[in-house]
Amino acid sequence: DEIIATINDILVEEFEVDRAVIVPEADFRESLGLDSLDYVDLVVLIEQEFGVKLVEADFKPIVTFNDFYTTLENKVNAR
Repeated sequence: DEIIATINDILVEEFEVDRAVIVPEADFRESLGLDSLDYVDLVVLIEQEFGVKLVEADFKPIVTFNDFYTTLENKVNAR
């Protein structure tokens, strides 16, 4: 839950995403509307915040916010 709250805060504060669109079953890419540079920024922020590095392959299976949270939680727990 702490990871989810932190990620949501990053999305709202850094990318000006409306908190109302950040729901677990929402489409991750469609809801965020980020471009490729935004994804690079997101990866950097995640690395700074959680000490894990996400690579392009990590994003391929991500469809929903829940998928994103699960991917990040698995990375954090694997460190």
